[in-house]
Amino acid sequence: MYDRILVPTDGSACAEHAVEHAIDLAEQYDAELHVLSVVDSRDVSHSAPAISPQQIEQTLRDRAESVVEDAADRAGAAGIETVTAVEPGIPDDVIVDYAADNDCDLIVMGTHGRTGLERYLLGSVTERTVRRSAVPVLTVRAPEE
Repeated sequence: MYDRILVPTDGSACAEHAVEHAIDLAEQYDAELHVLSVVDSRDVSHSAPAISPQQIEQTLRDRAESVVEDAADRAGAAGIETVTAVEPGIPDDVIVDYAADNDCDLIVMGTHGRTGLERYLLGSVTERTVRRSAVPVLTVRAPEE
C-alpha cells in the first residue's frame, strides 16, 4: 500500500512521536522512509542586528540536519531504507512539493511543532498540508495532548 512515506520533522516532541509512527508504518509496509526538515525562510529574516541572516540560517540548518540524522539512525536500526533532506522555504509549501517530487504515498506528521503563538495567528503547517496534499496525511498527536 505504501512504498514511500514522508515524515517532516522539526525535532519537537509531537514531531518525534510522528517519526515513531512513520518508522512503524515503514517497517510494516517495507516502505522507504523520507525524513524532511524545513528551514523556515521566515525565521531567517527575523534576525537581531548583531547576528547575520547567514549565521541564523546556518544555525537552523545545523539543527535540522541533526534532527533528520537522528530520525534516520532510528529508522536504520529498524532496517528501514531512509532518505534524508533539509530544505529551505515555507514549511507547508516544501512538504507538499517534496511529497509530489518524490512520489511519496503518505505523509505522517505531528499535529503541531514549535511554532507557538505563530501557529494560532497564521494557521498550522499541518492544517495547511492536509488541505493541499495530493496524498493522504496521517496526523499524530503527542501522547500528553
